[in-house]
Amino acid sequence: MRPFQLSLRFIVPLALVLAAFALMLLPLVDDLAKRWFLRDLDARSQMMAAALREPMVDLVTLQDNESIQTLFDRSVQEAHVRAIAFCDMSGRLLYHSSGFPPGLGCQGRAPGELQVSESPLDQDGITLGKLVLAQDTRFIARRIDEFRNTLIAVFLMMFIAISALGTWMAHSSWQGWVQSLKSLMRRESVAQGAVSAPPEFRPLVGDLRAMLHEMNLERRTQQNSPQAWTPDKLRSLLHDELAGDQVLVVSNREPYIHEQGEQGIVVRRPASGLVTAVEPVMRACSGTWIAHGSGSADRVTVDANDRVQVPPKRPAYTLRRVWLADEEEQGYYYGFANEGLWPLCHMAHVRPVFRTSDWEHYVTVNQRFADAVVAEARSDDPVVLVQDYHFALLPRMVRDKLPKATIIMFWHIPWPNPESFGICPWREELLEGLLGNTLLGFHTPFHCKNFLETVDRYLETRIEHEASTISYGGELTQVEPYPISIAWPEPEAPLDVVRCRRELRDELKLPAGHQLALGVDRLDYTKGIVERFQAVARLLDTHPELAGRFSLMQVAAPSRSSLDEYQSLEARVRKLALEINQRHGGRGAPPILLRIEHFDEDRLARCYRAADVCMVTSLHDGMNLVAKEFIAARDDELGVLILSQFTGAARELLEALIINPYHIEQGAQALYRALTMPEAEQRERMRSMRSLVRDFNVYRWAGLMLLDAARLRRRQRVTEKISSHSRQGLRRAS
Repeated sequence: MRPFQLSLRFIVPLALVLAAFALMLLPLVDDLAKRWFLRDLDARSQMMAAALREPMVDLVTLQDNESIQTLFDRSVQEAHVRAIAFCDMSGRLLYHSSGFPPGLGCQGRAPGELQVSESPLDQDGITLGKLVLAQDTRFIARRIDEFRNTLIAVFLMMFIAISALGTWMAHSSWQGWVQSLKSLMRRESVAQGAVSAPPEFRPLVGDLRAMLHEMNLERRTQQNSPQAWTPDKLRSLLHDELAGDQVLVVSNREPYIHEQGEQGIVVRRPASGLVTAVEPVMRACSGTWIAHGSGSADRVTVDANDRVQVPPKRPAYTLRRVWLADEEEQGYYYGFANEGLWPLCHMAHVRPVFRTSDWEHYVTVNQRFADAVVAEARSDDPVVLVQDYHFALLPRMVRDKLPKATIIMFWHIPWPNPESFGICPWREELLEGLLGNTLLGFHTPFHCKNFLETVDRYLETRIEHEASTISYGGELTQVEPYPISIAWPEPEAPLDVVRCRRELRDELKLPAGHQLALGVDRLDYTKGIVERFQAVARLLDTHPELAGRFSLMQVAAPSRSSLDEYQSLEARVRKLALEINQRHGGRGAPPILLRIEHFDEDRLARCYRAADVCMVTSLHDGMNLVAKEFIAARDDELGVLILSQFTGAARELLEALIINPYHIEQGAQALYRALTMPEAEQRERMRSMRSLVRDFNVYRWAGLMLLDAARLRRRQRVTEKISSHSRQGLRRAS
């Protein structure tokens, strides 16, 4: 009886309070609903007046009585619209819809069941008259009754639900649970898994993390669709929204490289986040990819027009290769792009180098690629997708030749703040080139903000920060964040995890139960490979029992090895790996397994599935797709991702162990936690991250950009049509 009595103490006062509150609230609700519906009618009338304004200006000017009558009669078919009329400046009723109420004139007087609104009709600053719209208000009383009944039902449901909850709480000793929950929420972020929850609360930690993930998912989702983003959906979007228009992609790196091997020509896919992201999109679009032909057998595999169909086994699109002389590649790619722009945009403490000769090659090569775009275009308004910092000048060059083209550029690396960008001697030229784009995309809103502020600092433009648009030279550029992703793996027969683990450990000569962390990067100073090795060394210093039982396999694809900074980095990485192995490798397997070579896609997939931990410790990164590739490969829902807070991916993958890679002890602690994490927690985190990466895949990334591009194309075409119509009207009038 005691729990029941406690329940009555809660339920009876609740019923009285809700009843009193309902009696007080109902009159206010009636008045509020009536005002709301009247404002809604007023808003509808303003929208209809705005829709009628443009055609009415033309029709009134032409005195086309029949068309005006047709327009009015069609418009009054809208719900609640009773009549429409047009009066001139002297108050004469010139035109009106059929069934126009006799008592309704140009003075706005009407029977009580009608609400009348007036809207002036102007042309070039001259008022031609006014539109009079009359809407039926008789439905409002009925809607108010429905709203009142719904509110009463809601109060009743609230009473029943809260009463049931109170009864349950009276049967439970909930006071201690509430205190535990408050204590839990006061600690570190649940989303990052830093909380050590009481045993009885551990199931709720997963629920809280899932709720936070769903909230972030809703916040980030725009133009979402219940249908998953797939190649077929992307193709359908291109057909429906872009009317099957030609799609051209421009990048420095080609998606397939033909090289002369010992047994003939072999095809290799380069280690590149750009290729990983864009190549699946091109398979869906069946367009043309324009890129620098750098392979030793590239020239012998193209046709007379420097084209080759790819992928080799199942051709889906055309690869058009552009050739560069050695000195052009040295100046444009290794010089200006990678000794200048790359360190300028990455806060990795490497000073950018700018030379006039490199800039001249950069201009020349950008122009050559722009000419290739124009040559490949089958119409005057193709869709051109420009990729990355190698082609900052190309959008303006293409715009000069193809003014109607829709040019979309995605900047794959971070954009620096205005002060840092000001180091570049040709900053204005680069910004002018980028403002040739119709749409300019970055990974994060922070990068977009930096770009807008940079343009505001160095160019005379009109910037609408709320709309994220820049008007320059009479042209508009939309700047938006589009977090890039990967193609979710096809539902084929998955690689067996147990087999992958066994085969990789056999290949590395490791015991069966040996714990393995994995790093996959280009050999670049922005990737934090040195800091990763230092974290491993610190882990073994603090937990010597792991020596001989744990190793980090570092796959480092050679990159830009002709540059001094990269040669120095490779030497430092090799030396540090050797030192750590000598210090901690005496008890068995070496702690650092360094592989400076290219791994193909299948080999990487096996490594992802065989590893216990994936370490991504970039010092500054636009997104980092390795993190998402690791997640996509783990359909067993095991494995732990350690992720740098300085990656774009850290803003999405909240269930990873987020670290500051410069803090070596923090990296070591995260690595130890990953190696000792229970499988239940691993599954919980991985399941959440897999859901996000699956939903926010590369087809969605491309689809949202193309949807925005289609919207901008429609707006441009409507503007051109209106301008053409206005010019024709002026010619007829003259």
